[in-house]
Amino acid sequence: MGMSVARLGLWVVALCIAGYILGPPLYWHLLELLVNPSSCAPCLCHCSSQPIISIPQGLSNSSFEDCVKRNPEVDGDTEKNVAELLTEEINLRENEALKNQHRADLALLESKKIASLYQKEADKCNSGMETCEEAREKAEMALVAQKKLTTLWELRARQKGWKEGLLKSNTQSKGKVQSA
Repeated sequence: MGMSVARLGLWVVALCIAGYILGPPLYWHLLELLVNPSSCAPCLCHCSSQPIISIPQGLSNSSFEDCVKRNPEVDGDTEKNVAELLTEEINLRENEALKNQHRADLALLESKKIASLYQKEADKCNSGMETCEEAREKAEMALVAQKKLTTLWELRARQKGWKEGLLKSNTQSKGKVQSA
């Protein structure tokens, strides 16, 4: 029973799809057959084949007809003009490209000059730093030598009986005498 219901359902879906696809064209064709256009009475008109207003032959504008015709002389001039215009356009673009190249070259040259100036300034700075570093190293060496010399003199003074506390008390007593 389940299988026959499924088949019936598929047949219904197939008929619906067929009706959806074939329905509108069939409807319009049947409508045309039912409303017969040949049932109208034929139109009776007694019109002459001559236009109401006629333009004399000399006054008619035949330039449109002339445009359609090919004139080899005009075609040659047109082709020459097109070639000249294209040549002129190419020359203009070439000149513009040359100007752009010249501007780019000038900008490159200017940037090279500026880079050179910055490099010179950097070299000066590096030279100054090296000089300062050398002076600092010399000052450090002089300080070390001075400390050694001071230590040597202090050692000699102690050997001769100098004591650090005596110097402080002597300087304090001299300060009191001077203030009085």
